[in-house]
Amino acid sequence: MTTELALASGIILFLVLFIPSVIHLTHRLGHKKSEGRAKNEVYESGVRFIFKDSFERFYVKYYLVAILFILFDVETLFMFPWAVNLRELGYFGLFEMFTFMGLLLAGLLYVYKKGALKWE
Repeated sequence: MTTELALASGIILFLVLFIPSVIHLTHRLGHKKSEGRAKNEVYESGVRFIFKDSFERFYVKYYLVAILFILFDVETLFMFPWAVNLRELGYFGLFEMFTFMGLLLAGLLYVYKKGALKWE
């Protein structure tokens, strides 16, 4: 038997014995499930009882804030390579980034004027 075959056999034997023994050990030593009233209560996002209609209206502001966060957060992905290569890009790269940031600022001002950032 070659050394590679012996090593592979040893690893497989170790895994076959080790994994079930660890699973059994965690089952024996782990926390036991407690059955109680407080354990079985529905609790989601600070609201205790959620027994409402599934077609209930909700605020679109949550999605709007998330989309705006992603939009203005992704700009950093475009700014990082620019900052790394600023010396090679020269003045043209500087002008491009100021144009890009100006467009982002215009978008932010538009969103602010529309009142999308006001939480009521």
